Amino acid sequence: MQPGLRVTAGSLALVAAAMLAGAFAFEHLGKLAPCVLCWWQRYAWMAALAPAVVAWRGVGGRMGGFVLALAAIATLAGAATAFFHVGVEQAWWPGTAECGTPFGSEMTTEERLKLLLGQPVLRCDQIAWSMLGISMAGWNGLVALVAGGLALTVALRQIMAR
Repeated sequence: MQPGLRVTAGSLALVAAAMLAGAFAFEHLGKLAPCVLCWWQRYAWMAALAPAVVAWRGVGGRMGGFVLALAAIATLAGAATAFFHVGVEQAWWPGTAECGTPFGSEMTTEERLKLLLGQPVLRCDQIAWSMLGISMAGWNGLVALVAGGLALTVALRQIMAR
């Protein structure tokens, strides 16, 4: 196995775990409930974590490159979702139908009313936290773009190696 592949896969797994831990800390310790787009970004990190761990644990050769590429693609999909979320926060475009509503279309009116009265509305277009003028979604997108881009570069080199 190429040493760079293992280091990159392990690093991506650590970044994914740290980003998920941070998201859950903001939610449970910081009392910042996630909107639907926040959840989608978490799902991307979850999807990246498993193949990153598999690649780190020892899948070598071209197969290791393909497994790392899966993790990288999931990470980059999360970056795209995060940047979409930033656009919603900045009112560059509207959010999804689920933004601002904690329920799906399959619920009855009574179920929706009960749910709405029991929890705050989570809006995708409001910035819950920012640092240096960049929202949490923006930071997530930047980290995902860098981590996913680097991982994809290493994965492609491994796949193309003879």
